[in-house]
Amino acid sequence: MIASTLIGYFLSIALITTTFYKSRANNYLSLSLFLIASLPFLEWVGIGSAHVVIRILDNIRLDLLIAATLFTYFLYQIEHPPINIRRYRWLYLPFFGAVIIEASMYCFDLYGSHVDILIWYTKDFLSMAFNVFLIFWGRHLIGKSNAISEDKKRWLLRLNLFIIGIISFWVLSRVEFYLIHSLYTYYTFWILLCFLLWWVLYHGIFRLQAIAQKKELNAYLVATKNGTIQTMHSKQRKSTNVSEVITQLYRVMEEEELYKDPLLSRSDLATRLGMSEGYLSQIINQEINKSVIQFVNDYRIEAAKKLLHTPAFDKYAVEAIGLEAGFKSKSAFYMVFKSNLAMSPGAYRKLPRTS
Repeated sequence: MIASTLIGYFLSIALITTTFYKSRANNYLSLSLFLIASLPFLEWVGIGSAHVVIRILDNIRLDLLIAATLFTYFLYQIEHPPINIRRYRWLYLPFFGAVIIEASMYCFDLYGSHVDILIWYTKDFLSMAFNVFLIFWGRHLIGKSNAISEDKKRWLLRLNLFIIGIISFWVLSRVEFYLIHSLYTYYTFWILLCFLLWWVLYHGIFRLQAIAQKKELNAYLVATKNGTIQTMHSKQRKSTNVSEVITQLYRVMEEEELYKDPLLSRSDLATRLGMSEGYLSQIINQEINKSVIQFVNDYRIEAAKKLLHTPAFDKYAVEAIGLEAGFKSKSAFYMVFKSNLAMSPGAYRKLPRTS
């Protein structure tokens, strides 16, 4: 419990203090993680404690607030119109209702009474139902959203699925407690929660933020028309030794920036040029002495080098630049970059820049 609490607090603070992670959506995720981390903390300090403040905090059902903040996080990530987001403010009413009920319990000294027990069980069942409803509703909205990229949608659905797993174990732990008064599933729930927090740190948040930066970076390049990459191929196009096929290939790569498509295949390129895959590979190998993927990656590397050495893009993460250049993942970007230049993208960015 202590481990998940510390990880959660660390993450929630990092999200609102680190420039790379700052965003409206991540503010809600930060609050969600802070609240999630507080659950085991309250459980721990509440053991054997009769302090009224601890009792109230433990009974106001923070999980009702967690459900609402996580749902709001997904709304912002799928770029839901702000006016529509405001319509979902009613989702916070169950939490404030629980606070009012708990305050009334304290004022009228109802703790330990039959009313106390009835209200506790009612809030417990309603909280579980509320969380299950909102997480599946959020998944539905993510799935039908057309405002975000497929890559971002895929990561959001993964995060949502992981949270569904956490909620499922939480519900099972409550059922187990009510039926056989056992806590085995309960402890498994907290172990999974700890894994969730690490997953959010190393995969979910960073990846989503890199995708968001990639989108912002692309919008800037389009607006400033600063995205065209002139490589060594531009010089070769003027050579009389270059065939018409290769000249056409250079043109579509540079004018249409096909290399920016991370899913670009040899088949796609051959289809665009109106020839067979085998013939395209043969021509590139004979005249350039490279494979199709090496040829495409040359453009991606040149695009990445240009962005890494342009001061205007210093605020963007290296992974975001790799995604914008056309690489499918951070690992692929680093591997190809290091293979070509014998240094990492980060090391290249630190090299002296020439005007």
